[in-house]
Amino acid sequence: MDQWDEIRKLVMARRAGRLAETVRALDGEDRRQVAARLPELLEELRGRFGRGDELARYGTVMRVAGAAVLGGAAAVASWLNRRDLAPQWDGPGGDGGDGGDGGDGLVLAVLADRPAAWRADLAGRLVLRLRAADDRGTGLALALLRETGVEPPRHDPLVAGWVNRDPRDLGDDPLLDHLLPRLFEAEGVGRVLQWEKDPRAGWLDALRTLAETGRVKREELIDGCVRRFLRGGTAIDLRFFVRLHEALDPSPAEAAVRARDYLALLPAAPGPVAELALRRLRACDGLTADDLAEAWEALLFRPERTLVRAGLSWLDRSVRRAPALAGVAAAPLARAFAADSAELQEKAAELALAHAGGMGEQGRAAVREAAGLLPAYLCHRVAAAFAGGTAAGSGPVFTPPPLPAVPERAHGLEPPIESAAELGLLMTEESARSWQTWERLLAGLVTLAGRDRAGVVAELRPRLLEGIGRPWGTWTYQQGVAWGRAEQWLEGAARALTATASVRHAWRRFMPQGNLAAPHRLLLDRAAEVVRAVEEDALPPLLLATPTHSTGHVAAAELVRRLEVVEAAGARPLAADLQQALLRLPRTPDPEAAERVARLTSPEGRILAAWTCPEVEIGLAWTCGKAGGDGGRHDWRDRSHLHDVHPVPTATAAPTGLPLVDRVLGVPREWARPVHLDWWTAMLPSHREAAAAYLLPHLLGRHRAETSVGPARALVRAGGPAGAAFSAVLARLLGDPRLPGAVDVLLEAAARDELPAAEVGRQAGLLMASGEVRTADMVAALDAAARRGAHAHVWRITAAALPALLPAPGGSRAGGLAGFVALAAATAEWCGARGEIPEVREMAARRGSSGLLREIRRLHDRLTAGAAGGG
Repeated sequence: MDQWDEIRKLVMARRAGRLAETVRALDGEDRRQVAARLPELLEELRGRFGRGDELARYGTVMRVAGAAVLGGAAAVASWLNRRDLAPQWDGPGGDGGDGGDGGDGLVLAVLADRPAAWRADLAGRLVLRLRAADDRGTGLALALLRETGVEPPRHDPLVAGWVNRDPRDLGDDPLLDHLLPRLFEAEGVGRVLQWEKDPRAGWLDALRTLAETGRVKREELIDGCVRRFLRGGTAIDLRFFVRLHEALDPSPAEAAVRARDYLALLPAAPGPVAELALRRLRACDGLTADDLAEAWEALLFRPERTLVRAGLSWLDRSVRRAPALAGVAAAPLARAFAADSAELQEKAAELALAHAGGMGEQGRAAVREAAGLLPAYLCHRVAAAFAGGTAAGSGPVFTPPPLPAVPERAHGLEPPIESAAELGLLMTEESARSWQTWERLLAGLVTLAGRDRAGVVAELRPRLLEGIGRPWGTWTYQQGVAWGRAEQWLEGAARALTATASVRHAWRRFMPQGNLAAPHRLLLDRAAEVVRAVEEDALPPLLLATPTHSTGHVAAAELVRRLEVVEAAGARPLAADLQQALLRLPRTPDPEAAERVARLTSPEGRILAAWTCPEVEIGLAWTCGKAGGDGGRHDWRDRSHLHDVHPVPTATAAPTGLPLVDRVLGVPREWARPVHLDWWTAMLPSHREAAAAYLLPHLLGRHRAETSVGPARALVRAGGPAGAAFSAVLARLLGDPRLPGAVDVLLEAAARDELPAAEVGRQAGLLMASGEVRTADMVAALDAAARRGAHAHVWRITAAALPALLPAPGGSRAGGLAGFVALAAATAEWCGARGEIPEVREMAARRGSSGLLREIRRLHDRLTAGAAGGG
């Protein structure tokens, strides 16, 4: 048949325009014959190209042919939606083969002579096949709907696809009246429009223009937005509708009409929607007391702190304007006592106290019952003030529990590595995990190298040649690349032992230069001397400094035994290893070990016999550099600038004559990169203050390292006096709201009777006064500690902090200071503290009635009531 041959040639040549002219000229019988052979042609194309994008390049011509010759609307709809006629990565524009519309224009042309009812039927079928806003069939479905004028089926992807197109000439779109109401109902519309930000272009501008010209009613758009909010959804789903609502800017009168809807949005709508509703409600006139109570209760139970703050502000302003509202404000304020922010709890408590007089008995009862949700110091104030006939301050309402049990200070570590196979496995999997594993591996490498060198080489050499055993990353033997991590040196020692190192003298070539923290340098010195001893075949039979306990200590008896083994082998211990071992000896004398060490004959034995733990006294001063400034120093009390807080430690210790020991127990004068920071306390387990002095700079300001409470917990379990440096470390961690475990560290130190509470308070006061720590965060941590049994310690901390925190007359004060003073007053009462604090007395005598002054006077009265006594 001539027609089929011509059509087949046009398809194979992909001449869609000529094909459309040809098929439109066919009569009914010829169309049926072509329709019968189209599947045959499709199979031929599949056999040639498979089902990939090569076949899809023929999509336009095949779609045009099928649309022209297939008889029923259902058959045409199925043909046009065949996946093998569309490119795999195609979007709504089709294959772009003809005019960039995937041939939709030609498809419409060959369908033009079909009956109107048939085309309306096809349009409906195409709509219901849409699955997403960017479905490739959306353009054709929309075009057929516009041509036929039929009402579109209710199908969400159609609406999403409609808004996924340019809204120019939207007012003339025949689909506008049908689809605009569905804009606020169809799922997926918000996600399509979520990134539309320019108010001068796109759908936002188009809809606002239609409202201004009267093409659509402005009230209908506002109502549509509010209906969409009430339907619910994520912040992303609703972002466009929030922007549209605000662009339409309902007046107070228009907002008042919708007040009940806005109230319904406050409890659970996404934050931006709730903020929008709050703004409109605050502008409304005529809200009833019940409306206000409903709004405040919803806002004050929200998780977003900004909404809670806004709700508290609205409540306070409303009650001040109309004191009769205090009664309905009581229940919302009581709900705010459960806020997850100490700042918000304090604000809610202050408002409850400020408006207590107008609340009535029912409101007072609601506040009184909820007071237990507050921190202890606020709970006491609120419960006492709302105690129904009981005078404020008549007695404590909180009985602090005893301190928790003292955790175990130390435990034994894993036994030594006994085989080359175990060494190889741990070298592969765990060499960088912790100081305990690294110490065990280094000791195992040295001991097994002397006991079974051939076995160690046989086990490690294949792993190292295959690149196994470096879980910390890539490093090289290139000159100029320093080995700054302990695990690099561990691998270097293994490579030297197995003859897989590419250069010799790594201990000389790769030691980092410049400013290293002394504990870090000691760690590298120990590892480097092992590499050197391997290269020079001078390894001792074992290492001395490998810890025996989880604190990092080496038991004195075990250290003596190790030296006995070294002497018996006629070897010499490594120098840095010996000095690290001395730093790890416990402070508690061991008479038996002392008797045995006296029998040692080596120089190292005599050093150990003469060793006494050096006493190191750390002093600490603070200075603040203005952040971003010229490097000068500024008074840390000046809160008008953003400061970088710098601790300036000083150390006093008698020299030991051992260079590495004296260097580590000296002053950490400059900031250094905190490598292996969590290991440092285990290197100085009998010198708590020295370890703390090294840690402190890395917990402060812009140089702050990512850390946990692990170093502070290690300090608590270490030996030696706890002074200013330890106190500053603990104070800084207590002021970090991301580290609630710092409270456990304080409690453990208190339970061990090793908490220098007054010194912690002095350091905490300086940190809060400088702005390094937020007062509200410190209050939350100390309140938690007081509730768990450390109330007497917290009192001493707060009392020692107040002289640094209380402002001079006319000076600025730290935010949240009233809450800190209230906590001091509460803990003073719990532990029966007495004794005047001069700074508190001076401030209590000032004129004024601020919340801070009221708390200061309450504290002063507490401390000076009755006979003076110790506090």
